[in-house]
Amino acid sequence: MEWKPDWGLRGRMVLTVFLLFALYAVFVGVMVFYSGSLLLATLLLGGFMLVQYFFSDRLALYSMGAKKVPEDGQYAWLHDTVARLSQQADVPKPTVAVADTRVPNAFATGRSPSNSAVAVTTGLLETLDRDELEGVLAHELAHVKNRDVMVMTIASFLSTLAFLVVRFGWLFGGRRERSGGVMVAVLVSLVVWVVSFLLIRALSRYREFAADRGGAIITGRPSALASALAKIDGRMDKVPNEDMRDAEEMNAFFVIPIKRGVVGKLFSTHPSTEKRIERLRELERELETA
Repeated sequence: MEWKPDWGLRGRMVLTVFLLFALYAVFVGVMVFYSGSLLLATLLLGGFMLVQYFFSDRLALYSMGAKKVPEDGQYAWLHDTVARLSQQADVPKPTVAVADTRVPNAFATGRSPSNSAVAVTTGLLETLDRDELEGVLAHELAHVKNRDVMVMTIASFLSTLAFLVVRFGWLFGGRRERSGGVMVAVLVSLVVWVVSFLLIRALSRYREFAADRGGAIITGRPSALASALAKIDGRMDKVPNEDMRDAEEMNAFFVIPIKRGVVGKLFSTHPSTEKRIERLRELERELETA
């Protein structure tokens, strides 16, 4: 099947970015309450955003303990696989990293196809066979090709900042005459956090379907990715809790999220694994009849 632009994804990304910048403007106003200076608030948040934009790939790898692996070492075969799939996807070969954790997962990060990284965990390498691993790697390369990682990075950054203001804003109350303004700032931050939270989930669920389809087109084997998703999902419950807690902050970027309890599943950043597998099987039938 031919790779075609996903205009549904692109439209959602444009809308998300537009709304995020609107939220950003609101958030700058909130920060003015604390700093008393529009210039200082803008420089502070702008600086944080630039750091997130230019160093998001390193921050994501660091948060998971993922390390870049050399092309001529133990994971030379992984480099070869990523290079071949990148050529098939028509994207530059990303940095390849491995995280030493029992959580079976993978993620892509970076601000553009020419500045991206794909990371897998040792738990994933132990869980999947080669065809299944190729399906997961192709899924992550589809994220890179679709350029949705950057939008998710910016959205996650704004959501985190707003949440911190909501959580610790009361500490800046100070004198009684300032407490009213601080309360307004915290309430506005709460709205910013909720809206960005919803935007992240609306975009993230759609982008996973798009990456599943893109990954299946890159390899030509939707069944391999479907099998990988089923294996990863089935293995999650066997991973020790301490490993799960260490990895939860990367949920929005994982190929399969860590779902803890009913609430975690309800507000998941991803569609259900069953729905994703069902769509991949439909795509498999399309390929067979093409």
